Amino acid sequence: MFSVFTTAISRKTIWCSWALQRWCYHLLCLVTVGVRVLLRSCVHSHYQTHPLVILQPFTLNFSLNPNAHSLKSTSNPNYQIATPFVAVAAPIPFPLLMLNPVASFFALFQEIGIGFEETQVLFSNNPDLTSVSVESLRARLSSLRSLDFDPLALGKLITKRPTVLTDNQIDPLLTFLRDELQGKLEKPRLNRLLSSTEQNVLTSFPQKVRFLVDRGIPVDQVVHVLNKVSLPKVLCGRSVDEIDRTLAFFEPFGGIDLILKRPQILNHDLDAQIIPRVNVLMELSDGDVDSVGKVLVRFPLFLNYSVEHVEGHVEFLSSFAELDYRQIFRIIQVYPAVVTASRERKLRPRIQFLKDCGLDSDEIFKFLIKAPTFLSTSFHENIAYKLVLLVKIGYRFRTKDFAVAVRSATRTNSLNMQKVIGMFLNYGFSCEEIVAMSKKHPQILQYNHASLEMKMEYLIEEMGRDTEELLVFPAFLGYKLDDRIKHRYEVKKSVRGAGMSINKLLSVSEETFTGKPKKAHA
Repeated sequence: MFSVFTTAISRKTIWCSWALQRWCYHLLCLVTVGVRVLLRSCVHSHYQTHPLVILQPFTLNFSLNPNAHSLKSTSNPNYQIATPFVAVAAPIPFPLLMLNPVASFFALFQEIGIGFEETQVLFSNNPDLTSVSVESLRARLSSLRSLDFDPLALGKLITKRPTVLTDNQIDPLLTFLRDELQGKLEKPRLNRLLSSTEQNVLTSFPQKVRFLVDRGIPVDQVVHVLNKVSLPKVLCGRSVDEIDRTLAFFEPFGGIDLILKRPQILNHDLDAQIIPRVNVLMELSDGDVDSVGKVLVRFPLFLNYSVEHVEGHVEFLSSFAELDYRQIFRIIQVYPAVVTASRERKLRPRIQFLKDCGLDSDEIFKFLIKAPTFLSTSFHENIAYKLVLLVKIGYRFRTKDFAVAVRSATRTNSLNMQKVIGMFLNYGFSCEEIVAMSKKHPQILQYNHASLEMKMEYLIEEMGRDTEELLVFPAFLGYKLDDRIKHRYEVKKSVRGAGMSINKLLSVSEETFTGKPKKAHA
């Protein structure tokens, strides 16, 4: 029994000795590496290496073997330990972490998803990182995290642009982004800004943003502008003078309102793109700055199209539709998006259709002024349905009357037009009568069907009229129910009775109706 007890104690002692030796082994490894870190840091200017670079396979010439139960002589090579440094690859006890700056570096980068091997490569390829302490790196990472970078995005940013950790000039930028822009810059745009721009250019970023505010962009709108433009191109890649020239050029054409509506126009080069494209409109308008400005404010996307593209459309409308510059610019004023329509797929067949209906150049111009979307609306999903409806109710295909009906139909959708025709049929009108009314007043095909329904009910139930009166005066359906029809009927019915002409009731001017001349404005 005593022998068994002695054996157990001996085994327990051996196990404790082995565990202590193993812990001491790791401690000695880390301390040794720490000493080497200190030595290399002292001669950094000569060796340009970082502590993490030493984490390569190396031989520890210790006589301590954690796998043995006793100390062996270092003269025996069989007991020399030749193993890679792997102590930091596993969770490290806090005391050891405090003793070893190498482990601290690794743990710090591990927090943002950068692994052990990536950390080695990062420090090896970027010597500037060797001069930065763990505390400085931790502070810089904290500043970046304050901009709501998630760990994965932050790790990718540092891997791509490690200078964000070392450049001291970037601190004012991070403070500006956090405090003055309140961290509202979109994260993908912020990430692109920091990862694709040279750091020395970024230092002027706050100054240029403040300059935009000084030039008139509202403080609460400046982030909206920044989130829409290419920051490396618009701000970082241009001087303050270049930015000022661009803003000054836009002033006569809408200025800040134009920029706020579509900040992306700032992405274009002033001399190579913006000025030539605006000059095309200036030539068409005969130098009318105000009109050109209204076109640009209404449709800033116009500046996306090259001079060659716009001139191609102008030449086509001039030659094929026989329109002059004044008429072409008028169409652009009404519908600037005409430049987005394909000349061969849309413009040519649509204008050819108008020609086939018998319209000359002036009539084509009037058609396009009133229904410009005819040039770009889908044929199969929109126009084709309306053409079928018009033919079904009795319009003759490819006639001027048919073209006029198409013009009105273009200003509504197919479903509403179908409901309008169905409503007239329900009230007893024939297809021939619908065609006759629409020839007198083409707009009836484009009115909202629900609004027409209320006017029909008021005409029949409140005014006591017959629907046949609409055959004579279909424009009745175009007046506002409350402001015009009800108001005038209530005023006149007690004076002239209920049988007054609805034409005279509604078509006379307000001065004639009230008997009071309109006051002249001073």
